[in-house]
Amino acid sequence: MEPPIGRQWPAVDQRLSGRGAVKPRVTCSGELELKTSLRELIIYIVFLTDLCVMTFGMVSTDMYYLNKVMSHLFLEPTSSDDDRSGFRSIRSRSDFWRFAEGPLLDGLYWDKWYNNMTLTLQNNNSRIYYENLLLGVAQIRQLRVRNNTCSIYPYFHTFLEDCYSEYRYRAEDRSDFGLRNESEWKYTSASLLSPWYWGSMGFYSSGGYKFTLPNSKQESMEKLVFLRHNSWLTRGTRIVFIDFSTYNANINLFCIVRLVVEFPAMGSALTSSHIYSVKLLRYVTYYDYFLAACEVTFFLFIITFIIQEAIKIVKMKNEYFRSAWNWLDLLVLVVSILAIVFNIYRTIKVSLLMQELLSDARVYPDFCFLAYWQVLYNNMIAVDVFFAWLKLFKYVSFNKTMTQLSSTLSHCAKDIIGFTIMFFIVFFAYAQLGYLVFGSQVEEFSSFQNSIFMQFRIVLGDFNFETIEAADRILGPIYFITFVFFVSFVLLNVFLAIINDTYSEVKADFEVIPSQELQIRDLFRKALVKLKLKKPDVDTNQADESLERKEFSAYKKMDISNLSNGNNANKKNHLKLPKLPEGEEKLHQKYPSTEDRDSVTAQSYVSTAEFQQLLRYTAELAKELNDTNAKLGRIMTSMQHMKDT
Repeated sequence: MEPPIGRQWPAVDQRLSGRGAVKPRVTCSGELELKTSLRELIIYIVFLTDLCVMTFGMVSTDMYYLNKVMSHLFLEPTSSDDDRSGFRSIRSRSDFWRFAEGPLLDGLYWDKWYNNMTLTLQNNNSRIYYENLLLGVAQIRQLRVRNNTCSIYPYFHTFLEDCYSEYRYRAEDRSDFGLRNESEWKYTSASLLSPWYWGSMGFYSSGGYKFTLPNSKQESMEKLVFLRHNSWLTRGTRIVFIDFSTYNANINLFCIVRLVVEFPAMGSALTSSHIYSVKLLRYVTYYDYFLAACEVTFFLFIITFIIQEAIKIVKMKNEYFRSAWNWLDLLVLVVSILAIVFNIYRTIKVSLLMQELLSDARVYPDFCFLAYWQVLYNNMIAVDVFFAWLKLFKYVSFNKTMTQLSSTLSHCAKDIIGFTIMFFIVFFAYAQLGYLVFGSQVEEFSSFQNSIFMQFRIVLGDFNFETIEAADRILGPIYFITFVFFVSFVLLNVFLAIINDTYSEVKADFEVIPSQELQIRDLFRKALVKLKLKKPDVDTNQADESLERKEFSAYKKMDISNLSNGNNANKKNHLKLPKLPEGEEKLHQKYPSTEDRDSVTAQSYVSTAEFQQLLRYTAELAKELNDTNAKLGRIMTSMQHMKDT
């Protein structure tokens, strides 16, 4: 097999040991290149360790438990409450008001201790679960669509006068309505940088009709009742957002909560929630400053890698972009640079906006923007860690198992691409069939995307056959049985056969290539000996060589002494001298010259292309030998026939 581009195997000097086995030895240039590869591997492991420490320092189990606490408080009603007052049980506008005036206010305002003793709140700020400070006040926002934004069929004009379409930006209502005297009745625009919300029924802008809840629970209740009586929610309302933020000083975490209720054009209501626990104040404890040092080290590593890759591009030019490993290096660098930019931008924004957001306790502090950038940074650094771990395969190419794996994937790439095209033709055909047949009855097939995900679940054995059969008693079983047969039993086994067959070929090819693992062990053994951590090993081959040298020198001395004695000199010389060149030839084979070793080293490496060419040449020779044997057989038959006649 050919080594990966940009990293050739070190030159190997092969000698025969005392028992005739081939023993690979690293030449000076090969040993230097191998040491360079190991040094690069060690440096990259240090970089990867720094990156992992930095990323794991951004998250903690406290984030999960804080999210769970908030979710349990606002989304799951207690046993004493009415089941219809819970957030997830909202199915209409009246259910929304029931939740807002009940569980929402009970969760936001903790003004009494467990024994009903009234708490004295500093600056009238509530503490959820007595530990999470409510930052400012909560905000409720809605988006509406205009009337007559959809088409009514002429037959129904006498029955229907109003028509409110699904939410679209062009159909959004921005006019004043209701009492028109407060902000909740007037449309408020948002900045262009504010992110839109991707809901279950569409994309929603960041503007709308907004109002905030007062600091006290009683005043908030009165305001909600007032808005309910004056029909703040109308038929044109398509979505309502409930936003608030908390801060827990015990664990230095901000919790940004967004509760969303969508009122689609077909009626009813759809609920969703988003709870983010983020660490916006990064540098507080000593461990945080240690993480800051890791971030600086990460930045220096990225600068160094950028310089190295720039030098490679200048030297190799177009050849640089022909290696998949180089593309992976560039991808890691690009993602790392984006993560650094996001981190710097988020840190600056937090320092600039924190004091402004918390300056007035009666105003809603919009931490959603900061949480959005923090989550984006976390996602970016997670992708960076993923590709950084994959890059580790580049530095372990000297391992035989790793090289076999990468070579197997590269050799069967064309077959896998062809198989993938065939697989997804069948897969998408079944996905469309499932969507069209079961889409209106089964939730898992309610959209084309859901149909695709459901079929992957069926392949993995996660399915509910009863719902498919209930949707269509004829096409349901036919769809399920044929899909499982063709995809799970046929196509997946074809895929495994391609991988298995290619791996067998690659493994057979690797049997004729000298392994580099022994050379790595020799280098580590030498390093341990130099550090005096291990005693030097006695080379048995060198001992055998020295013994043979001694025997050969003693043998020559015996011949010289016999010659000096003069007894039967001519006869002894005649008998001894033919053995002397044989001993020298044996010694020459045992200790070849530098030119011989270089020629052996140059000829010891066989590439994959050369090996395959030799196999083809051998097959051609075998074919010619078979033809020659057939011709000889015919000639012999003719001669025997002539002899008989």
